Amino acid sequence: MSLLQSALTRLEEAARVAGVSPETLLILQNPEREIGVHIPVRMDDGTLRKFRGFRVQWSSARGPYKGGIRYAPTVDLDEVQSLALWMTIKCAVADIPLGGGKGGVEVDPKKLSHAELERLTRGFARAIAPVIGPDRDIPAPDVGTSGETMRWIADEYGKIVGRPEPAVVTGKPLNAGGSAGREAATGQGGLYILQALQERLGKSAEETTIAVQGFGNVGYHFARLARAAGHRVIAVSDSRGGVAVNSGSLEPEALMEGKKATGELPMPPQGKRVTNAELLEISCDVLVPAGVENQITEENAGRIKARLVLELANGPTTPEADAILEKRGVTVVPDVLANSGGVIVSYFEWLQNREGRVWEEREVNERLRQTILAALKAMQKLKEEKKTSFRTAAYAVALTRLEEALRG
Repeated sequence: MSLLQSALTRLEEAARVAGVSPETLLILQNPEREIGVHIPVRMDDGTLRKFRGFRVQWSSARGPYKGGIRYAPTVDLDEVQSLALWMTIKCAVADIPLGGGKGGVEVDPKKLSHAELERLTRGFARAIAPVIGPDRDIPAPDVGTSGETMRWIADEYGKIVGRPEPAVVTGKPLNAGGSAGREAATGQGGLYILQALQERLGKSAEETTIAVQGFGNVGYHFARLARAAGHRVIAVSDSRGGVAVNSGSLEPEALMEGKKATGELPMPPQGKRVTNAELLEISCDVLVPAGVENQITEENAGRIKARLVLELANGPTTPEADAILEKRGVTVVPDVLANSGGVIVSYFEWLQNREGRVWEEREVNERLRQTILAALKAMQKLKEEKKTSFRTAAYAVALTRLEEALRG
């Protein structure tokens, strides 16, 4: 089953639970617009290459399209469509006035020089400039892109329209109109969710063990914040593999320092190496998939030992695995809620840019906490009323809000 088919399957199931009209479901089963572009880029050696890019605008029912731009060799239209649909649901679950979109370029950014990446990004910005803007479609960073990428897009867009428009993108560096707290926002939001659900584990924070698959920006900040809050981080991994300890806790900040110095996660005292597959099946209280899609599948779901799965990646659990975990009593906090901290603070950044204001990090985090916990409360209420899973409840909440917007 493709990513898009998985997303649509969940949408249809939630539509039945929410009781939305067939017309609402019909509208939301397809994007409003799909853009495909080819970007010519002059390489450092003087040759010319062309790269394929996409921007999918799924729904503007609740506001301007919102969604990241991904640079990866695996990017294709199906993936970008799926992510755009998830963003539509995510913004509606968080109850922020934005729609859903997503973009991507089929490229391995690690194989391009800094100058080549800038030329690629500015070329992509020029190609999609007619369909983005502060009131139309607001991109942000995703896998393979960064605050610097967003700075290039904002600068190029400003040249095209003839004036500075920092609100055209979010996730920018602080000195380019970014928001305090944005870099750690997805991990911070995930921690707020975990703390709110702590009672489900029947343990204190200090007794709770956590394994994080995907030690990039999201996974690192979640692990760092969880450790600071007293939790035990017993395993982490990145694309090269992972490390784990049998007792005590890993120290995420030290691990990241070592990774930056050598390119791989350092071996902790009395630790051991683990693969990404082994990390998923490690004995822990909370499993945090924070990397890429389709990690928990029908094949390994029966061996997941965690009592709670907190999805900080997009689409890490397949529908078949969902059914197995639900039957086994494993709580899965779905990506459309668990990792919504990033888009919530992106919305705050957009607001600050539009209002010409700068919020302190403490204010940003408190607003994030209130917003994401309100979303959790609405999801829990519907879950109890409909006797369904967290994921279906989250989608149902979103569909109800989207239907209201579509009806005007």
